[in-house]
Amino acid sequence: MKPFTFKEFTVYQEKSAMKIGTDAVLLGAWCDLKNYPDTILDIGSGTGVISLMLAQRCNASTIEAIEIDELAYQESVENFERSNWGDRLFCYHGNFNELIEEIQEEEETYDLIISNPPFYTDDYKTEDDSRNKARFTESLPFNQLIEGSSKILNQNGIFAVVIPYKEESNFVALANKYHLKLKRVCHVKGNSTSEIKRSLLEFSFQESDLVNEELIIEKERHQYTDAYIDLTKDFYLKM
Repeated sequence: MKPFTFKEFTVYQEKSAMKIGTDAVLLGAWCDLKNYPDTILDIGSGTGVISLMLAQRCNASTIEAIEIDELAYQESVENFERSNWGDRLFCYHGNFNELIEEIQEEEETYDLIISNPPFYTDDYKTEDDSRNKARFTESLPFNQLIEGSSKILNQNGIFAVVIPYKEESNFVALANKYHLKLKRVCHVKGNSTSEIKRSLLEFSFQESDLVNEELIIEKERHQYTDAYIDLTKDFYLKM
């Protein structure tokens, strides 16, 4: 498969089960960096595209990623090393729960935790083990993702995810159990008449007024809305 070329970096995606998709790009472009995060964690890095987008967008001294799948991990590392920001991008191969223990022992926290988590909850599986890991919630259930993130998130930090809209109310309720409050939400629709497909969510331990947003991707087939172009223009070559 051909590499995916963005304006400031290139993502190779031959090894990773999950190829470049709109979800990751939306989250990487949308998440709030106004608090100037210095330490960032990307959970389930896949090709590493979200970490690379954040490296382009901000001056965080450390952007760490974790990936459980061996091949995807290798690809993240290679993509990080090829980029202009290799000195501040790091990827760990392993289990999220093990990383949490390590971070807690060191008494460290993150200013921003971001994830495009696995979310097909259907009972069927594909024959591809790596793809199953990347796309089925049992490899990282939402409850584990939220609980783990709450343990290593800075008290003033932000936890940002992209999930299917149908999972939103359940995800928000789980987050509340761990004192993470929804502060910003963006509902994503393919076009003005289609159903809401994705929810971009940001949580914090701090109370704040909820910011509600909506993003429509296309006016018609391959005719993108001004809002979508504005969000992604720093990344996509043709925007």
